[in-house]
Amino acid sequence: MTKDIIKRWAKHPSIFISAVLVKFGKYFPDKLYLKLKYYSVFGKKLNLKNPQTFNEKLQWLKLYDRKPEYTTMVDKVEAKIWVAERIGEEYVIPTLGVWDRAEDIDFDSLPDQFVLKTNHDSGGIIICKDKSNLDKEAARKKLNSSLKRNFYEFGREWPYKSVQPKVLAERILLSDSEDGDIPDYKFMCFNGKVECCFIVTERHSDTGIKVTFLDKDWNRMPFTRHYPAADRVLARPVNYDVMVNLAERLSAGTKFLRVDFYEVNNKIYFGELTFFPGCGYEEFSPEEWDYRLGNLIKL
Repeated sequence: MTKDIIKRWAKHPSIFISAVLVKFGKYFPDKLYLKLKYYSVFGKKLNLKNPQTFNEKLQWLKLYDRKPEYTTMVDKVEAKIWVAERIGEEYVIPTLGVWDRAEDIDFDSLPDQFVLKTNHDSGGIIICKDKSNLDKEAARKKLNSSLKRNFYEFGREWPYKSVQPKVLAERILLSDSEDGDIPDYKFMCFNGKVECCFIVTERHSDTGIKVTFLDKDWNRMPFTRHYPAADRVLARPVNYDVMVNLAERLSAGTKFLRVDFYEVNNKIYFGELTFFPGCGYEEFSPEEWDYRLGNLIKL
């Protein structure tokens, strides 16, 4: 049995590396961890001396582009204040409460509909459309699990290292569209300029999430990144030009930043700021676009 495992690892070293990272990764320094993680995902060495691709350059930025302000920008509580100071409070979803522990959530103070999320990770979210039917204990359990998650440890995204995990409640966004889907517009800003964006749709559909890339002029781009693109034509949002302007204002002074917005009933709402989309581990198809977008990041 042991010999079979060794043979399998020898034939597929990425499997072995992944197993090592799961077990011992938290003890590795950032550079070594990123090199091993990159190889386990892409099956090739990470070039940090002369990075060429988008994904390689994101790994480089994790190591060598570290400003204290970035921690504020990725903290979902503090980012709202940071964003409001730069583009205006009218674009920020109102916060209903912030707590250090899920046990401290004051459900009585919350309206019938709201969103709960953690400020430091991805996925720790609960959408409540009817408080009377909410399983509060299940909600607390999910949020506590997220609070314990070390988001920095998984991808070595440096800005998250000093974020103090919290739970926040905010006003729910509801769309008047037939399917209730709220597209998520994610603007890819290179050196403070929007070069393209992608739209996340169909999050709750039977066919799964869709991620569709468009250039700055709203022309569909001929590649995918990890997720399939939507089959349908995506309408240009009413406030598209305003969102581009706001994204460029927020990304000023950064080498790369993804700025997210929602448009609900013709009104813009800020989503979040992300320095490392997909943690720099999502593949492009065709691969040439990993290089083409990488060329836009000037280190």
